Amino acid sequence: MADLKMPEVNYVIVSGNLTRDPMYRQTTNNTPVANFSIASNRKYKDGNNKWQEDVCYVGVVAWNRLADSCHARLKKGSAILVDGELQSRTWKSDEGFVRSIVEIKARRIQFLNRKGKLNGNDDGSNGQSDELDILSEEESVDYTDDSFDKFLSSEESDLLK
Repeated sequence: MADLKMPEVNYVIVSGNLTRDPMYRQTTNNTPVANFSIASNRKYKDGNNKWQEDVCYVGVVAWNRLADSCHARLKKGSAILVDGELQSRTWKSDEGFVRSIVEIKARRIQFLNRKGKLNGNDDGSNGQSDELDILSEEESVDYTDDSFDKFLSSEESDLLK
């Protein structure tokens, strides 16, 4: 049994809305980096068979071209889907305390807001907006709406009703 090796898997997919505008900066080597957090909602039925909602706040870091895209296209309330890996980091605060954080190092981010609609409001620009339908660093995909229901199996859809 001691010879068995656990597979090294570190992969996460999370969707949600930005809780504030991204913080964009460049490292001392002029590498672009964007930091932001998203709120991801989860619905479930409680012991009384009533629907409840729980919110999970997740930090995200994007690097290079992906950071530039986030800086240009995202703002507070923007809907996104992030896939990447978990990473932890530790630093010493100005007060001398050791701080640590676990966040998602983004590999790909899909921007989910519709053209002409930013945070649910028509921006009056005749379909032109700072955000495109859905973009990622690797591919461009066109969906007709923001709903994740299309990704659910029929059994999963029935559970949510």
